Formats: sequence, C-alpha cells, structure tokens
Amino acid sequence: MSTARPKRTPPPSGLIIVDKPAGWTSHDVVAKLRGIAGTRKVGHAGTLDPMATGVLVVGVEKATRLLGHLALTQKGYDATIRLGQSTNTDDAEGELVATASAAYVAEEDLRKGVAALTGPIMQVPPQVSAIKVNGERAYKRARAGEEVELMSRPVTVSAFEITDIRRHGDFLDVDASVTCSSGTYIRALARDLGADLGTGGHLTALRRTRVGPYDLSMARTLEELSADCVILPMADAVAAVFPRRDVTAEEASSVAHGGRLPSLGLGDGPIGVFGPDGTLLALVEEHGKITKSLAVFVS
Repeated sequence: MSTARPKRTPPPSGLIIVDKPAGWTSHDVVAKLRGIAGTRKVGHAGTLDPMATGVLVVGVEKATRLLGHLALTQKGYDATIRLGQSTNTDDAEGELVATASAAYVAEEDLRKGVAALTGPIMQVPPQVSAIKVNGERAYKRARAGEEVELMSRPVTVSAFEITDIRRHGDFLDVDASVTCSSGTYIRALARDLGADLGTGGHLTALRRTRVGPYDLSMARTLEELSADCVILPMADAVAAVFPRRDVTAEEASSVAHGGRLPSLGLGDGPIGVFGPDGTLLALVEEHGKITKSLAVFVS
C-alpha cells in the first residue's frame, strides 16, 4: 500500500500586499510567507530596511516574474528625520558619528533645505546599502571597515512635505511625507538635509505608504495573513499598474507562444495583454511597429 502524500495544490499566482513589521528584513517576510502560502515560489519587489514598516509587495508563483517591473514604480513614505546627529548608516540603527546642535535652525531655513532636495536631484546612496561595488554589496565592504566610494545617481523626489516639527534641546525632529522614484534612499535625504543645514541628520522612523497603486489600505499584517492569506490575482495586479491590451483568440494563441503583435501606440514600458476571456497572457513592450514579450504567463 502506497504511503505517498498527495501532491499539494499550489496557491494561485498573484500579489500579497504586506504591512511589514519593524525589525524584520524583507527576506524574513518572504520566508514567513513561503510557509503561509505553501510554496517556495515567493519573492518581493523593493526592499525595505529592517527598521522600516509598511507596504511590501510580494509575488507568489508566476507573479514573481512581475516583481522586477513593479519595483520601478513610484513610492510614498512617511519619515521622521532627526537633525543634530549623524550615524554611519544614516539611520537610527547605525553608530553615532557626529553631533552638532540644531537648536538654531529656523523653520524657514529648514523648508529651504527640503525644497532643495525636491525634484530631479543627484543622490549618493548610503555607505551601508545594497548597491554593488566591484561585484560586492556596499554594506559588506562598509561593515568590514572599508571606506566605500559610491557614485551619485539621478532620482526624482516628486514631493517632500514637512508635516510636523518638534524641538528637543539640541535636536530637531522633522516629520515628512515623501513621494519619490524607485531607487531613492530616504536615509540619504535625511543625511543630505542635515549636511545642508550644518547639523548632520539621520532617519529615526520610516513607513512606506505606497508602492505604485498598492497602498496601506490594501496591506495586511503577517498575523492577518496567517489567518487569511489574501492574494491579489495576477490579472488584477497587472491591470492596476500597466496599460491593458485585449486581444482576439487568434492573437492570444500567438502571444502564448511568444509571437509578436502590431504596436498600438500604448506608450513606453510594459503592457498587459489579456485574452478574450480576461486571462492575463503576457507583459509586452512596444518596439517601433511591433511588440516584444517581456514575460509570458501561459503555456
């Protein structure tokens, strides 16, 4: 008599929008969700530092192939910046390296400093970051005591709005709401604001409020997901982010086998292609007069 266990049915492909708790790495969240969802095919888009909380977009099964495209979308954050102290990581998890009183900083100067960091800017990533330098992560080199030289890169801070200011002796705590492009380090904004004001600065709290169209209203805690693992269907996830293109049955058959379609002028970037029954077939990109497949989700 066979004692083989029945094969477990994999979960549906889609996205899980997590409200990441403080103290967890993004990898910790993925490991936890592998157990909750019952599959090894789990990944995340857009890493959050352990001290940060908020929206972490996780892909399950075939949706892991969407993550690279979703990671490029605009993001929103609520942050608290402490002026008057600098750390070696530009956040509260690092070691204190310098102090300079922020008691004299006027609100007008603070707002000018924030304005200077709004819009298209060149930003140097933090020393302790996941940027690769000669094939090795910058944070590994920095933690080994090496002085890492990172190149500045263009990012866009669409909004940098002060929501509260609190004075504590020599320190000035600034609450802010930030909307920015992918690749923007909020820690670096805190560092650069402090440098511009001559006080030094670092990030003491960070909560990601949005990744593209996915916001905190959609996010669930790990406890909630343990009780009810809500997975946003992949077709809904794509339709919420990318332009949609519906095709005929004949075109659907071609796309399913990697075939190309004539361009319709739907713009740069990925386009979701859906069959006559609403099934998500693929992500494509327009190149001149034809499309090129980025990912095919049907066999």
